[in-house]
Amino acid sequence: MPKTVNLPSPADDVAAEVLAEHLRTAVSALVRNTRAGDRLAPIPSAALDLIDRQGPMTTADLAASRGVRHQTMAATVKDLSGAGYLTTRPDPADARKKVLVLTDLGKGAIEADRRHRVALLAEAVELTLDGDDRLVLAQALELIDRIAEAVARRDERDGEGS
Repeated sequence: MPKTVNLPSPADDVAAEVLAEHLRTAVSALVRNTRAGDRLAPIPSAALDLIDRQGPMTTADLAASRGVRHQTMAATVKDLSGAGYLTTRPDPADARKKVLVLTDLGKGAIEADRRHRVALLAEAVELTLDGDDRLVLAQALELIDRIAEAVARRDERDGEGS
């Protein structure tokens, strides 16, 4: 059941915290509901997705990117490799290291989950939003992208001081 939030009228000064909390809960629910039918569990899916988007990387780099311990990610990588989703090859920059590479099976699994999520969202948009609502959604997505970029920049700045 959709949660109704009483937001102030446009003339009111909307507190950033109120908007941020509503955005957080809405995005969390959207992600949770669209991922419910995924073939892959969230942690393995996130690992494969990162390798797909950023290219081959070491287990250590993958663990750091996901904010988990190396041992935790090594267990995930072992499971994904055993399932045929990942393979390794020598790191071009340092042949002593191995980088993780998606197999065709891994690429297919992550793409199938993405297609499923897009289809769910497209169906929801089709069923619930008229043309005017879709224009508003397009404008809202531009704002959400700006917020995401600001958060990413902040995370990068915070990481530089570590």
